[in-house]
Amino acid sequence: MPNQRLLMRQIREVLRHKYALGLSEREIGRALGISKSGVGDAIRRARSCELTWPLPDDLTDHALERRLFPSVEAATPDRRPKPDWLYVHKELRRRDMTLALLWEEYKARAPDGYGYSRYCDLYREWLGRQKPTMRQAHVAGDKMFVDFAGRTVEVINPLTGEVRTAQVFVAVLGASSYTYAEAVWSQSLPEWIGAHVRAFAYMQGSVRLVVPDNLKSGIVKACFFEPEVQRTYADMLGHYQAAAVPARPYKPRDKAKAEVGVQVVQRYILARLRNQTFFSLEQLNAAIWASLNDLNNRVMRHLGFSRRQLFDEMERPALRTLPATPYVYAEWRRCRVGIDYHIEVEKHLYSVPHTLLRQEVEARLTAGTACGNDS
Repeated sequence: MPNQRLLMRQIREVLRHKYALGLSEREIGRALGISKSGVGDAIRRARSCELTWPLPDDLTDHALERRLFPSVEAATPDRRPKPDWLYVHKELRRRDMTLALLWEEYKARAPDGYGYSRYCDLYREWLGRQKPTMRQAHVAGDKMFVDFAGRTVEVINPLTGEVRTAQVFVAVLGASSYTYAEAVWSQSLPEWIGAHVRAFAYMQGSVRLVVPDNLKSGIVKACFFEPEVQRTYADMLGHYQAAAVPARPYKPRDKAKAEVGVQVVQRYILARLRNQTFFSLEQLNAAIWASLNDLNNRVMRHLGFSRRQLFDEMERPALRTLPATPYVYAEWRRCRVGIDYHIEVEKHLYSVPHTLLRQEVEARLTAGTACGNDS
């Protein structure tokens, strides 16, 4: 491991101990708590610069450092073409895109440009200087993050004056941060499912994975290794050729995109509506969706693009085609087949094949039908 560069104060003491006190490098190291190799390096650098003790009175620490450690970049300016790192970061969100491919395209445009290893190092250095929210490069069309906002909105019944609080559902696409939000009355399963259906319609496509927080409406059992997804929720996602990968407990980075999306919705939309009075859920959602369009069209300062631009350019083409009909809400009930090969669901009797006698089956209930399968 290379020695850590000494402070200018330490180097001055090294030179004083060497030339004024006549100590050896080993003795200087023991006296100052510095390694012998560090002492030797400081003395060699001073000799190469023809510096002895005492140092000139007008030699500041900054000037001393410039003489002992001349900048290689300052001596030989790097005139190689600089890659557009913002473009590189944006392109990496495309499915199957790699730094190697982007480097090959860069070298084709600039044959005298950086080698692959240096190209990767420079990109990581650039990425490290950006906001933490940029450090996860999500693939287009891969994930949608969903959650409820912490803030609620009051809705007043114009006839009775009763005040109800509405929950705000938020969905964010991973690659473009394209955002959907709507108000619902509760976090119950029907509201949760309905909000997803409308979110897919707003996105004009579905994704491969949906990442929810461990909300009881969608996740029956929050487990680090094997979370159990609620049956109706899994049924809905299957209709859209998607699957749920819940955020792991105590892993905030798994749901960072959702948390940022919720924060943006609360600050950019709900904060602007704080002085308005709403008399119906429809009126509230109309106001939310008007502000939502402004949010998605707004240029993100750290990227230089709007959410809609990124969505139209890279996310929408990668989304999966929506099914011909939207998902119809259904619930599942466990029932045991009686000796008359019937099951009772919502105080109604339904016949099943006699081969299922005394077995436990699952019944799927929609607004108009009920059907079952054996478990």
